[in-house]
Amino acid sequence: MSATVTITFNPCIDKSASVDKLVPEKKLKCKSVKLEPGGGGIYVARAIKKLGGEVTAIYPVGGYTGNFFHQLMIDEGIPSIVIEIKNETRENIMILEESTNQQYRFGMPGTELKQDEWQQILQSVDAINDAKFIIASGSLPPSAPEDIFARIAMIAKEKGAKFIADTSGEALKHAADEGVYLLKPNLGELSFLVNKNYLKPGEVAGAARQIISNRNCEVVVVSMGAEGAMLVTKDIVKRVSPPVVKRKSTVGAGDSMVAGIVMALLNGNIIEDAIQYGVACGTAATLNPGTELCRKEDADRLFALIQSSEVIA
Repeated sequence: MSATVTITFNPCIDKSASVDKLVPEKKLKCKSVKLEPGGGGIYVARAIKKLGGEVTAIYPVGGYTGNFFHQLMIDEGIPSIVIEIKNETRENIMILEESTNQQYRFGMPGTELKQDEWQQILQSVDAINDAKFIIASGSLPPSAPEDIFARIAMIAKEKGAKFIADTSGEALKHAADEGVYLLKPNLGELSFLVNKNYLKPGEVAGAARQIISNRNCEVVVVSMGAEGAMLVTKDIVKRVSPPVVKRKSTVGAGDSMVAGIVMALLNGNIIEDAIQYGVACGTAATLNPGTELCRKEDADRLFALIQSSEVIA
């Protein structure tokens, strides 16, 4: 088993393409068509692989699309623990309008998981004994219990593994309440966790500290989009701003950031440097179209630029 395990409850096949211009009621010819495996934990696993790491991915798949999804994972060389389910694996569509460089993302409804199916996912996690990091990322499909991330957090504690949770809504709240090693909310999700409609810039660190002190979370990394990220622990507050780049896609940028953080920590870096490398990986992902995610050479180059700037809040 790899040192890092990812869990994706709501995987999908990402279909990405480009058109010259989006025009209603007109047959549009798509170009640069790509089909890639997607979903939060899948993106993390793929990014870790691209960064030179080893990872095992756990995910449910069903039907013809599920078989094709699994083949895509095989083609990328990612070892997997596959949970066979009754329903078809979903597909998402992303279209780049070349005339405006705007990306349009169409997310299909999640594939319903039966009780025995999501229980098999938990059993697969429970069977792991040697993972250093367990990462659950992405949305929950219909019928999955809202506390399932919290259940994984409990399993990770029993295994002595560091659990990283990246989700939203009640699933995020349950995970935070149980306590995790690292929580990665965006600004909206952090506001939700502290029962506010929004947070002013000067309130972000305090809100993250509130999560740490009240909920037994060790690290909170607040994703701030183009503004980078803020690292908050009991003793540290550090904001990392990315270099300015020409963005082609933001899909999977947050998951690429998680992958970079984990890779840096596995390589013995301190948490401050790990967050910088994570921001570099997230930024590197935006350089590529569709769901190509980050490239190691881009991430390493951007990491060097971030380290040289040392922007700290």
